[in-house]
Amino acid sequence: MLDASPAKAQAQPTSGHSGSHGGGASGPTFRIGQIVDHEANGFNPTQVLRDFDYGKTTRLPDGRTLREWEVYASDEDIEVAPGVTFPAWTLNARIPGPTLRCREGETLRVHFRNGSKHPHTLHFHGIHPAEMDGIAGLGAGIIEPGQSTTYEFDATPFGLHLFHCHVGPLAEHIARGMYGTFIVDPPTPRPPADEMVMVMHGYNTTFDGEGNQLYAVNGIPFHYMHEPVRVKRNELVRIYLVNVLEYDPINSFHVHGNFFDYYPTGTRLQSSEFTDTIVQGQGQRGICEMRFPYPGKYMFHAHKTEFAELGWMGFFEVSD
Repeated sequence: MLDASPAKAQAQPTSGHSGSHGGGASGPTFRIGQIVDHEANGFNPTQVLRDFDYGKTTRLPDGRTLREWEVYASDEDIEVAPGVTFPAWTLNARIPGPTLRCREGETLRVHFRNGSKHPHTLHFHGIHPAEMDGIAGLGAGIIEPGQSTTYEFDATPFGLHLFHCHVGPLAEHIARGMYGTFIVDPPTPRPPADEMVMVMHGYNTTFDGEGNQLYAVNGIPFHYMHEPVRVKRNELVRIYLVNVLEYDPINSFHVHGNFFDYYPTGTRLQSSEFTDTIVQGQGQRGICEMRFPYPGKYMFHAHKTEFAELGWMGFFEVSD
């Protein structure tokens, strides 16, 4: 059932030497001037960053809001580094999958179609009936290739959640790209902010299940080194940070030259700490809120050096 063939090529992260290798003391990237083909991939991490899918809404007879989405699984060859093609299993043909967003108390329907050659499900973190859990043996169970189902449940609790395939071998289904972000807004909206989603993950290009050869945020390693995240000075920045990294037990987020308020899982409106670094285990997530008082470029990355030097790093570019 599983295609365990290796990727077409191995990544070539840069060293600290000068010459044709880029980065050096300024930080590693891919070879100077080389980036992946975003158009061929069908998505760009710069767009993924602020792409919130609110679905289609209608009004139920009892006056509540019904919110619906179409989500499909497909097999895609994605260039994850220059010359490195990864045979991914995706949701809506991108990594990460869509960011589904709603408000607490709404009724949700997610129409799932499996266009992949492999069996899949959608499992949502949150509170819902057992038959909507998206696992084998309950409700619709495993959705075979060519089949469809609808997951329906109420949006609760408010906070930052995720969804992913829950078919075994579970680690491979997730590591191949079967995940997305699920945001449930509180009844009273959070203060206005420049909002963005950062999904931390990796690529096991050897398919040996023994760690990752590349690490990324929102699909492509080093992307935000090439295209920094542009924000305004003194404007509130809100990051929905999700860790779906497989084959490594922890991940982390660190920002240079600043501190942020951290809201674990986003299920409380009071921050738990004011810091510049947080650690997340697999499936953990949280909201980071900060303002940049000074203009300039500020690096962010995993504070686990090998992750950063294999792709998990980028820049905020702050302007007036």
